[in-house]
Amino acid sequence: MAQNAPSKPTACLALADGTLFYGVGFGATGQTVAELCFNTAMTGYQEIMTDPSYAGQIVTFTFPHIGNVGVNPEDDETGDPVAAGMVVKWDPTEPSSWRSAEELKSWLAQRGRIAIGGVDTRRLTRAIRQQGAPHVALAHDPEGNFDIEALVSAARGFAGLEGMDLAKEVTCAQSYRWDEMRWAWPDGYKRQEAPVHKVVALDFGAKRNILRCLASTGCDVTVLPATATAAEVLAHNPDGVFLSNGPGDPAATGEYAVPMIKEVLDTTDLPVFGICLGHQMLALALGGQTVKMNHGHHGANHPVKDLETGKVEITSMNHGFAVDAQTLPDGVVETHRSLFDGSNCGIRMTDRPVYSVQYHPEASPGPQDSFYLFERFSHAMSARKAKA
Repeated sequence: MAQNAPSKPTACLALADGTLFYGVGFGATGQTVAELCFNTAMTGYQEIMTDPSYAGQIVTFTFPHIGNVGVNPEDDETGDPVAAGMVVKWDPTEPSSWRSAEELKSWLAQRGRIAIGGVDTRRLTRAIRQQGAPHVALAHDPEGNFDIEALVSAARGFAGLEGMDLAKEVTCAQSYRWDEMRWAWPDGYKRQEAPVHKVVALDFGAKRNILRCLASTGCDVTVLPATATAAEVLAHNPDGVFLSNGPGDPAATGEYAVPMIKEVLDTTDLPVFGICLGHQMLALALGGQTVKMNHGHHGANHPVKDLETGKVEITSMNHGFAVDAQTLPDGVVETHRSLFDGSNCGIRMTDRPVYSVQYHPEASPGPQDSFYLFERFSHAMSARKAKA
């Protein structure tokens, strides 16, 4: 059943089950198909739209005040928006932040991303929770002309994210060095001028603030494409290996990434740290399995319990797949667990400094409860050097 439409809707969101949501379009015109998810974060819409982990997804923002701080180049997590589109409750207002360099509407339009406002996002979020992340088609036409049958057909024709390797689409084309640290008042982003560790970061869709966190803990970071081999990783003689976040099905990306991770683990004693997709692929390399979630975790207020300390962290999350903790082999333990649904949020090897978490400890946007994980990685590299 269709939602009550505005007098002249200029955008339409069509779900594969035939449900229609009409609203006011902004950003680019045209049509796109994707999986639909919702994000509960109250800040950071620009970081969310530029997070490579959202490739193949349209994001419904449950917080109504979207666009109110504009956009600026410093807050991009990658060069351009990666999420396929956005759905919001209210038409974006004029920005009121001193940091704003551009309005959200024009920023989206110039970068080819479609958005729809005026949608009952509460109803849409309930639908996502009840039926799972649906396949959708989103169209924006200033004249309000929509071929509804074609939109629903396009939504039904979307292949979905299961079995889809999207890391190759968002990874870097060639290796590069990274030395920019986290933003700090009043100087903004400063450079790491005295690194103490050499880290190779595998880019499966890495966010810039993750790389900044590594640099801020004393790392000289070399970023390699997702398809890099173990030989290419080890050729840099790193002190540690980092596995980044990213989009798509970890089992699909794992076809080439898991053999690389296994070889690094089998031939070295290097500390290894993974986040999000990197966490899932480390689990696969260690013998675990991953599963597609009903609607995933997307937000900046997710409570996670550290099972080894009892501490509860408020975390930032963005994932639609999860590690099945019941499949972890001997020698690998679950370290963190979601207090929302009990899903796995962290693992580690019992006999060496190899660990990963499902959530985003760089928290961009979100709380910074989990920054200690980057410091743990740095300490592990220092401890290895001390034994040499």
